Amino acid sequence: MRIFIAGMDGYLGWSLAKHLTSVGHDVFGVDLFLRRKWVEEMRSVSALPIWPIEVRLEEARNLFGRSLQFQTGDLCDFDSVERAFREFQPEAVVQLGECPSAPYSMIDRQHAVFVQTNNVVGTFNLLFAMKTICPSAHLIKLGTMGEYGTPDIDIPEGFFDVEFRGRRDRLPFPRTAGSWYHWSKVHSSNNIMFACKQYGLRATDIMQGVVVGSRWSERAEDERLATRLDFDEAFGTIVNRFCCQAVIGHPLTQYGAGKQTRGFLALRDTMQCLTLVIEHPPAAGEYRVFNQFAEIHSVAGLAEIVRKASARLGIDVAVCKTENPRIEREQHYYNPDCIHLRDLGYRPTHSLEQEVAVMLTDLMPHRERIRAKQQVLLPTIRWGGGQERVQVYQASESHPPLEWAEPQHQGTLQESHPLRARSTGME
Repeated sequence: MRIFIAGMDGYLGWSLAKHLTSVGHDVFGVDLFLRRKWVEEMRSVSALPIWPIEVRLEEARNLFGRSLQFQTGDLCDFDSVERAFREFQPEAVVQLGECPSAPYSMIDRQHAVFVQTNNVVGTFNLLFAMKTICPSAHLIKLGTMGEYGTPDIDIPEGFFDVEFRGRRDRLPFPRTAGSWYHWSKVHSSNNIMFACKQYGLRATDIMQGVVVGSRWSERAEDERLATRLDFDEAFGTIVNRFCCQAVIGHPLTQYGAGKQTRGFLALRDTMQCLTLVIEHPPAAGEYRVFNQFAEIHSVAGLAEIVRKASARLGIDVAVCKTENPRIEREQHYYNPDCIHLRDLGYRPTHSLEQEVAVMLTDLMPHRERIRAKQQVLLPTIRWGGGQERVQVYQASESHPPLEWAEPQHQGTLQESHPLRARSTGME
C-alpha cells in the first residue's frame, strides 16, 4: 500500500515510517522539521540524539533494503501538499503533522494562534488535496483522548445515543478540551467529519492516549535510527519527564494531588494499532472514531511505577509534589471505551511497567545530555497566563533543590512565525 505520512521526522512519524516499511508498505513522508525548532525554543533537546534526516533515511535504506521517500514540505502550503499527492498518489494519508503540545499552545496569544492555524489549516489542506487527487484514499488523523476532557460519565468512541424530550438520535460525544491545542484537535475532528459527509471521503480519527516508549519494535537499533524522546515541559510527556528525571537522580515532579488520570500505551503497540487501522479502511463517506490506549493510570501511579523500576536498576529517586500550573480537575471519574481496535485484532504486547524499564535502560547512557538541560524539567507555563516557575511543595531531604534559571522562551515566536524554516541538523 502507498502510505503518505505527514510529520515523518517526529516521534510517532519516524517510528511509523520504519514500521510500515519493515512490513512491506511504500512510504512517502513530508516534514518541515518544526518539532526540532519548537524543542530548541524551549531550550531543550531530545534525550536520545537525533541525526539529520539524510542520515536517518540512508540508515533506514540500509536496514530495510528499500528507500523511504521524503520531501521537505509545509502542510499549510496547499500547493506543496497537492504536488506531493500528485507525485505519490497515496492510498492512505496519516496526519501526524499537527503541533502536539498543550503547554506550548498556552504560552501566550501568539503561540495559541500559531498552534490553531498550523493544526487546523494543515489538516484542511490534506482534506482538499484528497478530494481533488485521491478521493478514495483513507485519512488517518491522530487525535487525542484529551479532546473529550474528563466528563463525569463514561466516554464512548466518538458517538453516543441520546434521548431528549422523547426523541432519540446518535450524536457526536461532547468535547470538553482543556487547552488551545486540544481545541485545535477538536476543530480538525469536526472538519474531517463534515468532509466525509460532504465529499464522500473516508477517515479514521484516533483518540490516542499518552504514548510511552523509546523503541518501535522489540529489537534495539543503531542510534542513528532512534526516534526522538523529549522531556521539556511542552513536548515531553509525563512518563518521558519522569524517566529522564529518574536517570539523573532528580525528584519526580508530581503536579498537585496526582490523581489526574489518563490512558497510556506502548510505542510499539501504537505501531500495531495504526497499522491495523491503515489496513482496514472504512467505507466511502464514513467517519469513524477509535479510542486508543491499553492502560489507565493516575499521575501518582505513574510516579510509583517509575520509582520502582528505577530502584530495580539501582537508582534511588524521590517523588515530590509541585504546584499544578494547569487548570484541570485533579480528581475525577475516568472510564473510556476501547473496543473498535480490539475488534480489529489489537492486543497489547508490553505493559507500561515493562516499557518504562526499557526506557530507563535506553536513557542511562545519556544522563549527562539530560542533566545539561535539567532546567527544563520544572514547568513555567501557566494555563491562566504568564510564565513563572512552579513551587515545590514537598521535596526529599536527600535530594537538595536545584537552582532554576528564569524562563527564557517567552516571546521567541513572532507574528510572522519564523519557525517555519528548515532545521535538519544533529539534535
